[in-house]
Amino acid sequence: MYRVTVQSTSAPAAVGPYSHAVRVSGELLFLSGQIPLDPATGEIVGDTPAEQARKCLENLHAIASDAGCSLEDAVKITVYLTDIAAFAEVNEVYAGFFRTEPPARVAIAVAALPRGAQVEIDAVIAVGA
Repeated sequence: MYRVTVQSTSAPAAVGPYSHAVRVSGELLFLSGQIPLDPATGEIVGDTPAEQARKCLENLHAIASDAGCSLEDAVKITVYLTDIAAFAEVNEVYAGFFRTEPPARVAIAVAALPRGAQVEIDAVIAVGA
């Protein structure tokens, strides 16, 4: 297997849909951060952090697919939020994209994001053998 998730019993339990670590072999694909832009109009999509997170993840999914990969094979995700209080609602949307063996993840509160977005997400994906 080229992607194996690790859940440590020696560390605190995950506080969201992520794995403690992910071991990979082979190649990695690095996806640049995506803000919630509609590909057709270039405009921000979504009024809430949850809606914006969904669009970010949909954009990442599209990029991964165009590269011949799957977002489900992500090994590391970084979520940038302008309001850390939105963590729970973003987590709920995020969990729908990674139902089993989620990638390792970081969620960071930032002062601002491009174009006034509330959420930006990037990814590192294991490329299958």
